[in-house]
Amino acid sequence: MAIGAALATGGAIITLLPSANAADAKTPDQIMTMCERSAVVNGKQRSVSDFGGAFADGFQADNCDYVETNFETFDGPTEKSSIDFPNCEPNATATAKVSVSWTASAAQGQGKYIVTQQGAGGGLFGFLSGSWLKHKGTLDMTVKSGTASATEQHEVPVGKVLHMEFTPKIQRMTGEWRVRIDADPGSFAVNPSPEQNFVAPEVVEGPVILPGAAGAPGVVDGTSKPVLEDC
Repeated sequence: MAIGAALATGGAIITLLPSANAADAKTPDQIMTMCERSAVVNGKQRSVSDFGGAFADGFQADNCDYVETNFETFDGPTEKSSIDFPNCEPNATATAKVSVSWTASAAQGQGKYIVTQQGAGGGLFGFLSGSWLKHKGTLDMTVKSGTASATEQHEVPVGKVLHMEFTPKIQRMTGEWRVRIDADPGSFAVNPSPEQNFVAPEVVEGPVILPGAAGAPGVVDGTSKPVLEDC
């Protein structure tokens, strides 16, 4: 039962300098294209070939940094994680003892803009993945989801149906891609221009991961519970 972790990349695009006017405003996608084509990203000097450009294409910005602004953990959506185990036979008189196996998965997102700009494993994805992985208990962003499963013993009273539910722990990293175009003092043929700064918000969510046993892959942290309903 996939638990969809939401991706949110909303909010206003902020122009930081008062000198910038409405004509300088950029959409998030435009800002991310500038970031991808920046001369320096997160302190790393880049070549135009890093984004498939030719020498004549040049860079669209001087610098781009991903800056984390918040990190939080919260309960994700509760999902049914097993089949039903009924004790509803007309002649049933005793509590049924059942072995219940359940499985749940929690998906994670890679951020809206980095997916549209660059595939997994490199480029802007790599820069964001590095920020994400510094948090303890975080799933590698190249993995699309994590799972939790168990087999538990439960009792089902007469006239009841039992199933398992699972509530995953989810982590959310909020941040900004900050793009800068340096001031140009101008020259004989070029007018001077002020520094320009643009910001595109980015939010990534994914499951909290517990270490797996004996080197096995990590498992999604969360809470499972049996639920009884009338037949």
